[in-house]
This record gives sequence, structure tokens and C-alpha cells, in this order.
Amino acid sequence: MARIYVGNTDNDWFDFLASISGIDEVNFWKPSAGNFKAIDEGERFAFRLKSPRNKIGGFGTFVKSSSLPLQMAWEAFGTKNGVPSLSALVETIARYRTNEVVTPSTFIVCRVLVEPVFLPPDLWFDVPASWSGSIMQGKTFPGDSDEGGLLWRNLEAGATAANRSTMQGFFEEDQARYGEPVLVTPRLGQGAFRVAITELYRRQCALTGGKVLPALDAAHIRPYAEGGTHTKSNGILLRKDIHSVFDAGYATIDTDYRFVVSEKVKDIFTTARSIAGFTAHHFVCRTIQPSGRIALFCSGTMTADIWASYFPP
Repeated sequence: MARIYVGNTDNDWFDFLASISGIDEVNFWKPSAGNFKAIDEGERFAFRLKSPRNKIGGFGTFVKSSSLPLQMAWEAFGTKNGVPSLSALVETIARYRTNEVVTPSTFIVCRVLVEPVFLPPDLWFDVPASWSGSIMQGKTFPGDSDEGGLLWRNLEAGATAANRSTMQGFFEEDQARYGEPVLVTPRLGQGAFRVAITELYRRQCALTGGKVLPALDAAHIRPYAEGGTHTKSNGILLRKDIHSVFDAGYATIDTDYRFVVSEKVKDIFTTARSIAGFTAHHFVCRTIQPSGRIALFCSGTMTADIWASYFPP
């Protein structure tokens, strides 16, 4: 049974994002470092607007929580952090962390939400009866409880009124029959994709094992512009220099999930003998080792096709 988390929400954050049309994801950040385990991927995260409003003003679908430096949070989400600039984000966090110097390298907790809904004031509704003013961060409501069920129905009504009736989890056959919250598979945006791949590969370059977080990029195995998707199965975490040559077509991932450097590196760039230590001679490869289950998360056949288009036989 899916749960719903009601989180205390900064009114300025809410108002800024509510003014942006067509937003697909947001970073519901927490100003301190740490983690967030109140709900799982695919469960709902509702916005409880702080005093004097004290209303539920919207919600999103939770994807992932990750502790990231402000610079990376800005690179991943930009204005979807709820502020107009990186400097504004730093200033906002500094207002909460008054006893330290806050810089772009300061870590915060990023709670990534997709398909956010920001309701207009006339559709805001009351917080659950058991909500207490002493709650500092938020509270989780089981979907099969009376309050959880009512909260879910109110969110569904809000989605309907906001013309979001196509949202996953609402209006589906089983949910329509029983009225209970259901778990959904989130549709990742670009920022959510970056965070998900970063965590999936345990914050390490899949090839070199490098752990310097600002030097890493979440790469699409099949480029997004060429039909690739923001999904875990289409992602790999690479060092930024390797990502660049990968996107340029000088390397690929073969059907055995090995990193392959093209002989063309040596032919075109006469002074270059390798990419990040991987030689092009005889197509020497290295097996990718993502985290998690034994099954690898990437599909090499797509990249092989793209690579072949750069370097025809």
C-alpha cells in the first residue's frame, strides 16, 4: 500500500515554482545534510504550506533522495530548485545555516519529485486532523488509513481540477474501484535522471572508479536527442572527459557491456593513444560494474549502432 508524505513547504519556494508553467520536476531540498527515508520511489509527497497558510497546496511523485553540493543541485535542476540563480540558492541555504559559511560546495539533501502539481489558492485544502504544529519536517500517512485515504482523494480531486487527470496512479482501474493510493513508476526528468544514475553507480565513474563527484556526469547510453530515454536502463555514470568523447562517438559500449575505444582515436588524433587510459589498439575493453543487482543496468546494442554511424566499416 502506497504512503503519502506531507512535508512542511517554504512558501517562497512554492510560489516561485507555481509561477513556472509546464514544470516536470523539482528539487524539494532540505537545507541540512543527511538523508530522507520516509517514503519510497513512486509514493506521493504533498506540500504543506507553512503558516499563515497552513494548507495542502500541491504534491509530486517522489523519485530519489541524494546529498549533493549546491553547485551540483543547481547544475541538475536550475530554477527547479525554487530560486532564480545559484547565488540565490546559496543565500537561501545560508539563512537556515547561520553558524557556518555556505558556499556552492556545501551539501544539502535533494529530494527529487517529478510531475509536480501546484494548486491555485482556491483549491488548497486542510491538513489532516492529526497534523501538529510541532512537526518540524513532515509526517507520513499510510494509504490504508482513514486520513491517508482522505488525503489521497483530495490530491486526486486537485489533480482533476488542475487538468492533470492523466497523472500516473490516479484514475486507473484498480484505484478507481477501491479509492486507495497506488505506487507508480516515476517518469524521470533530466535532473532526476542525473541524481538516479549518480546513486545507482554509487557515485563512482563506471570505468575508472573515480569518486570526485563534481567531475562525474550521468550519460545517456542512447542519446536523448536520438530517442533515448531518461531511464536507469539508459544511463551510465562517467567522468566528464570520458562522457565527452563517448558522446562524440569515439567510444561505445558493446553488447557484452564492455567499454570499447575506436581505432579512429589514433587515426584522427595522431598524438592521442588512449582515452582515460583505455587504449584503442585492438579494441581493448573494460567491463562496467554498476551497483545493485548482478544484472547490468545498461544496454550496449543501442550505443554500438550509434558508434557505427560515426565510424562506418
